[in-house]
Formats: sequence, structure tokens, C-alpha cells
Amino acid sequence: MSESMRAMRLHAPGKPLEWEEIARPAPGPGEVEVRVLACGVCRTDLHVLDGELSEPRLPLIPGHEIVGEVTALGEGVQVPSRGTRVGVPWLGWTCGECEPCRAGRENLCERAEFTGYTRDGGYAEYCVADARYCFPLDVENAQDAAPLLCAGLIGYRTWRLAGGEGNRTLGIYGFGAAAHILAQLAVARGQKIYAFTRPGDDDAQSFARRLGAVWAGGSDEASPEPLDAALLFAPVGALVPAALEAVRPGGAVVSGGIHMSDIPSFPYRLLWEERSLSSVANLTRRDGEEFLALAPEVPIRTETRAYPLKEANQALEDLREGRLSGAAVLIP
Repeated sequence: MSESMRAMRLHAPGKPLEWEEIARPAPGPGEVEVRVLACGVCRTDLHVLDGELSEPRLPLIPGHEIVGEVTALGEGVQVPSRGTRVGVPWLGWTCGECEPCRAGRENLCERAEFTGYTRDGGYAEYCVADARYCFPLDVENAQDAAPLLCAGLIGYRTWRLAGGEGNRTLGIYGFGAAAHILAQLAVARGQKIYAFTRPGDDDAQSFARRLGAVWAGGSDEASPEPLDAALLFAPVGALVPAALEAVRPGGAVVSGGIHMSDIPSFPYRLLWEERSLSSVANLTRRDGEEFLALAPEVPIRTETRAYPLKEANQALEDLREGRLSGAAVLIP
């Protein structure tokens, strides 16, 4: 077994990732070693690289949409077994002892650790992961499955917290990786999708319509009809009052991002009439189990662009500049 591996590592916020050969990690108690087959590129990775998420482990291997194969077991681990194909998500470890954990809200664990932020992630040939947070995957194509591990899971939790199947009309602000997965689920459930993109982004609007949106336009445009719920995936605080104005009385606005620019002040009348405004934090294992069972039933088809691992910086820049339809995926 080789004692080294190649990885893309961050040494300081604001700097490009560096291509390095480093020691291959060994799984500790309760952990497994995973040979990375594919790792999705997420906007959260940009927030880490740009220093907007300010407390990363350094040096750091980013990446939290990991599909791989278990190659070694740490002490005390029996499941997943060697050879199992697994997905490793953003939430990488929880204590199981704090009040949120005991209440079944492990996504709010007071000591949580996060893959590709406080734990090394999947921009590498191998990683180690807490066995409790490895989801068995029955998939052939690792590249297509990778975006399900964050874009899919967070999109699902956002949709569920906004009312899930109980909504008839949904507005989606920011039509990227999460939105293109969620739209397929919502359309399959008979919901009408209104897609709001950057003004003038004709490609994203065409992409949304191709995936079943009944309308697609700029975020500076009014919704053609009142929305039951609005889901925000673009990290733009100014979209919050716009979304509140678009939802009907009693409607919900839910932000699925981990970081957002400041929200400007807005008149109370936009929140009045029992509109609600909330955010999604991380995910739970229940989210993973439910969504990964739903995905093949819909079925959800991800649209991806593959990049060699060594080209991670290019993939991140393409994401930043809006040059992607769907999701970027790194292949070691």
C-alpha cells in the first residue's frame, strides 16, 4: 500500500490551492479510509477559500461531496465494510452528547466537525471519515452521484423545511447545483417552479426551463404569481426582501446557504401576514437516508462537468464566474 497520496491543499484564505504529495491518512477509532472516486465542487468551498468561513483547519484539503470506496477500517468499525461504496457529506462528526444531539437535532451539534472545513475533505486521492457519517450508495457513476452529497441534501432539507409537498408554487433563487437537483424533485411532485437567476443570465434561465420550470427570469423581476414558498440558494442578502415580497400571506422563505451577504433593511409589511423567514444549517443523517432513497425513485439526473483533481482551481473559478450549468466534479 502506498504511504503517500496527491491532494489539493489550502494554506491560507485568498490563495489558490496547491497540488501536493502528502502522507496518506490512516483511520482512527470509529473512522474509515475512503478511496475518493469523485468529489463535487460546492459554493461552500469558495466561502472557505475566500475566508468568508473564517475558522478552517489549515493546511486544509477542501471538498465535502465525496463518493468513494471504503478501503480500511479503524478500531471498532464493522459497518460500512471494506469495498462498500459510500458518500461522505459536509457534516462529518457530532458528539452525540450535547442538548441538540440528544434532541435529534445533530445538525446543530455544539462541537460538530465539517468535512472539507474542520476535517480534511475529498480534493484528494484518499480521505478518512467518521463511519457514522458515511452513507452507503448503490450507484454506478460516482461523478453523477457526487452533487447529491451536498447540493442534493441541502436542497432537500431546504425544500422540506419550507413545507415540502404541501406547496403548490415554489420560487428558486439561484439556479445552480442545488436548484437543478431540487427542481426535478419538485416537478415530480407536481409543483410549479419559478426560477430567479442573475439578471440577463439567459443560459441559466434556459437550463431551468429545460428542467421543468414554468417560468424563468431575472431576480430583479416580479414573480408572475404569488409563491407558496421561496428557496434561496444564491448568497445574496438583497434577495431576502425580494423573496418575502414574492410569497403569499403565510408563505415561507428559507435560505439554504451557509453564508450570505448582509441582508438590507426592509419594511415590516413584507414579513407581516404570517410570512416566515428561516435558514438551513447543515443536515442530519435522516435527511441523507430519506433523500438518497428518493433520488433514484424520481429519478434525479445530475448534470456535471468533470475536471481532473489537479485542475481544482479552474473548477472553482468556473463556479465563481457562473460558467457552469449543474455541478463541477473533481476526478482523482
